[in-house]
Amino acid sequence: MSQAALRCRPTTDVDLLREIAAGSGEALGLFYDRHAPLTLGLLCRMLGDRSEAEEVLQETFLQVWRHARRYDPELSSPRSWLLLLARSRALDRHRGATARRLRETEAGRSASTRAAAPLGTRRLEHRESCRRIGSALDRLPPEQRRVVELAFFEGLTQTQIAETLGAPLGTVKSRALLAMKKLRAMLGGEERHFTSKLFPSSLVDGCTP
Repeated sequence: MSQAALRCRPTTDVDLLREIAAGSGEALGLFYDRHAPLTLGLLCRMLGDRSEAEEVLQETFLQVWRHARRYDPELSSPRSWLLLLARSRALDRHRGATARRLRETEAGRSASTRAAAPLGTRRLEHRESCRRIGSALDRLPPEQRRVVELAFFEGLTQTQIAETLGAPLGTVKSRALLAMKKLRAMLGGEERHFTSKLFPSSLVDGCTP
């Protein structure tokens, strides 16, 4: 099916991912058009460099192309899945840069090897955490999930979230508190160290139990 045909009919993101999994480049193009701006914004905030963010953006959509069949609509929405993929790749880029700096300061090949060895394990652990978090986010009530998405994916402060939603600041803080409690309950005690990183300090301030 051509991209023009895809645009002319109501097509959900889930439908697009199914067609991408079947090898449709047109579906990938439309999925990219829908979500690249938001994803690039997240990556720019995380990486602080637009050219590097654009590289990671391309890597992220290449991952979508290769692994669309792995997407499970019962675990997360397409947008949450995509943004978690992008965030994971940005964190990998950060860790890769850190590892390179460590190797440059280490004397000898054995020291460099020891510095680099744990990266694969940490990457696998992070991907599994991302999968659980994506599932937990999609189980939140819509109004609480929206507060989390604006803080986590778009980097907004509580005040900016209140302005975006047209809601009182106290309402935003209340929704954030309820979301935090539910996520911690769903993710379990072993995930608390990761959950605390899910929210910028501006969102957590004033919302701890």
